[in-house]
Amino acid sequence: MDSLLTQHAATASPSKRRLRGAGDAAPGRVEFGRARRSGSARDVLSVAGLDRFFGHAAGAVDHGGSKNSRGVEDVGTVRLFVGLPINSVTDGAAVNSARGIEAGIRAVKLLGADGVELQVFWSVVQPESPDRFSWAGYRAVADMARAEGLSLRVSLRIHGSPGGNVPKLPAWVGSAAATDRDILFTDRNGDRHEDCLSFAVDELPVLGGLSPLQRYEAFFRSFANAFEDLFESTITDVTVGLGPNGELRYPSYPPGSDATKFIGVGEFQCYDKYMLAQLRQHAEAFGQPLWGLSGPHDTPRYHESPDSCDFFRDQGGSWQSPYGDFFLSWYAGKLLSHGDRVLGMASRVFGNKPVELSAKVPFMHWFHGAKSRPAEAVAGFYKSNKKNGYSPVAKVFASHGCTMVVPGMDVCMNKQHRSTGSSPDQLLVQIKNACRRHGARIAGENASLVMTHTSSFSRIRSNILTTERMRPSHFTYQRMGAQFFSPEHWPQFTEFVRSVVCGEWDEDDEERQMAAAVSGSAKAWEAQAV
Repeated sequence: MDSLLTQHAATASPSKRRLRGAGDAAPGRVEFGRARRSGSARDVLSVAGLDRFFGHAAGAVDHGGSKNSRGVEDVGTVRLFVGLPINSVTDGAAVNSARGIEAGIRAVKLLGADGVELQVFWSVVQPESPDRFSWAGYRAVADMARAEGLSLRVSLRIHGSPGGNVPKLPAWVGSAAATDRDILFTDRNGDRHEDCLSFAVDELPVLGGLSPLQRYEAFFRSFANAFEDLFESTITDVTVGLGPNGELRYPSYPPGSDATKFIGVGEFQCYDKYMLAQLRQHAEAFGQPLWGLSGPHDTPRYHESPDSCDFFRDQGGSWQSPYGDFFLSWYAGKLLSHGDRVLGMASRVFGNKPVELSAKVPFMHWFHGAKSRPAEAVAGFYKSNKKNGYSPVAKVFASHGCTMVVPGMDVCMNKQHRSTGSSPDQLLVQIKNACRRHGARIAGENASLVMTHTSSFSRIRSNILTTERMRPSHFTYQRMGAQFFSPEHWPQFTEFVRSVVCGEWDEDDEERQMAAAVSGSAKAWEAQAV
């Protein structure tokens, strides 16, 4: 296995390969960004043959203040990050497969990545007590990135994530939920989402006398204090988790399932007692008290077609009625208020740090061709009169100087997508239009590891290397692991990165260093799996 990986890494990088020179760039072309490094770390780029291209990024950090106020038109080149494994740290004190992560970080550095992304989970940092934080494991990973001179994008996650054996919520939060089940999102069958607190309790003292928002702030501030010395040298980006899978959305997928693999319409999540109380109050204030008794009764089940019930039908559906508009506007408004609260708090915590603040939105392209856009509506994205449901969200993001991270920039149409009325291209245009209108920056991620469809790399390239105004400020490729460094994936990823850089690539010692790093990383993860 070791020799095979080394052979593939070397095959993917022939000696003295001629790439486009700095003076030969195509007219109007936008390249990947320049890495922000310091001292001898910048010299490492010459080892990888990328010294002509990767240097300091346009719009780089002004150490005298925050990047959060940087305008949308200031974005120049696109910075490239690679996501680290979700389960890099699972108990707070130690790093899982530390040798593999260290070798992987070195490999992507030698390839020319600007940095790596580290998911930091509330459930891992504060597992047993609201009074204790455990940062040792995450700090060890951050120090690995610093040692290689890489930038670090940190994603602070307040909700659980599928896969990786990461706890869904801190145990003490789970105990509170066991006492009051209604602090968890609930569907119309009464099934609970064990990994996501209801947005209706954001400001209620349901967690040991404090509100979830206060607990989130304590988590964020503890991180800022524990990593204070890295904000001037390594940490360039902080992404704030706003909901399931880190995205601003309702958990409209079936409880206990993987949100990243669900492409159904979904169901409304408004049936915990706190959401229902707010719905009832809103309906009474609206002069229609009967509208506040429950959610819509004529909506599809999780996996049913939008046309299986009346609510989302294109012609004459209840969503077009006064009641439908009332409910969808209220439902979307609750999501928007949650996002505004958390981003406002995050801005106060990180506003004086030299970082770019960001948050993710869902890329729910299935059923986007339907007039009602049911999957988006059930996830909380809606605006009256068939207007852009992402527009109010972009406005909130812009008001907090927050970059909108859009996953799914690798999504291509396939047979399954056509059967669900998918329209990823139209959805991306819709999101960009919303951000352009309100002056919000965008960034990108891929939805999954590109293993079989090389066209997905072409799609990523076309989405991020664009000359249009709304190009991403950074792109994060998800994510590192055994498959990432496999012979089926690593050579393709290498070609993808090199296709968007310029300069002459010399093999020799540099290629052997990268091949050794790839091999060492893959062997470490292989050993862990055994």
